[in-house]
Amino acid sequence: MILGLAQSFPPDAAERQLPDVDSARALIGARRPAVLERIRARVASADGRGDVLSMRRFEDAIVLAVARFGVRHGSWGEDHHDYHNEDHALEILDGRVGRLMNGVGVQALPPTDWRMLMLFGACHDLRQRERVDFRHPIGNNEAASIAEATRIMVAAGFETARDDADFLAMELMIAGSTFDARPTPPPSEFNPAEVAATGGALAPKLPAILDREVPDWRKREHIGRALTLAMLASDLDTANVAESFVALAESAARLCREREAFAGRALDATESAGPCLDFLSRGQERYFFELHRFCSELGSRCFAAGKEANAARVSTVSARLRERFPAAGHDATTGAQVVAAFLELARSIDTHGATPAR
Repeated sequence: MILGLAQSFPPDAAERQLPDVDSARALIGARRPAVLERIRARVASADGRGDVLSMRRFEDAIVLAVARFGVRHGSWGEDHHDYHNEDHALEILDGRVGRLMNGVGVQALPPTDWRMLMLFGACHDLRQRERVDFRHPIGNNEAASIAEATRIMVAAGFETARDDADFLAMELMIAGSTFDARPTPPPSEFNPAEVAATGGALAPKLPAILDREVPDWRKREHIGRALTLAMLASDLDTANVAESFVALAESAARLCREREAFAGRALDATESAGPCLDFLSRGQERYFFELHRFCSELGSRCFAAGKEANAARVSTVSARLRERFPAAGHDATTGAQVVAAFLELARSIDTHGATPAR
């Protein structure tokens, strides 16, 4: 660890249930065997002629991470999250990495770097129940995920001395995926430790954090590579902005449902209507137009056009949703009705078009 993450995040019940690669393969093989082949094919797509042992280490680590994610917050456990689950890992490590490969060419990165991005997709959201603490710019969920990802890599055969650059890259990649969507506080409320994290993804602020934590970092070659991967990883994590508009809306709806569950509000209750409306209208506009930025040249090259194609639709759905529910939170409207209307509008606008973006 080079980012001053002193708090301990020990193994939990999911780690103890799946302590090694064999147990993870057995679980996925019994529950969803096609996922094993999907992971194997994606790892091989970086360069099927590469170092077989290295390929196997990455494949094993991804399998273990996906299985743990599914047990902790996904389809194979009791604390199911609508957004942060094994399917989110797969949509990044396979779907978005695959799209990036096709968009910029597999030769744009070395095979190991492609596989690091895949492993990031599997590991970056492993922990979702850590205590919220804004005293450090890196979120506790991300810090805990870094700690577990390190243990996963060791279990899969990565070695501290030989693979130090990969451990470092994973630390910065997951740290950089911290996404701060809090309202920007007035200057008098700024804590120097929080300034770098205010607004959007942390990845582009990592150099400033490293200046404080590791003043000579620019002399260390591996840190430069890790930062490049962190920027790309951040773009992969937020590339839902560039997917089909229906896919973007569905991801927002999943996250909305998850947020309401975290807040203890039932979707079929009226108390959830206002928060759902705000998140799916103004919240989506703020995420799309204010907080989201591409951090890497390759990410922008691959995904920027897709984001631009969605811009007018985001604005239109937001406006129409607010028009449809002018009294949400003060009438009989429920959160479930707001979510359903949001998805209906998204599918309609995706088919029939939208007004120009602002």
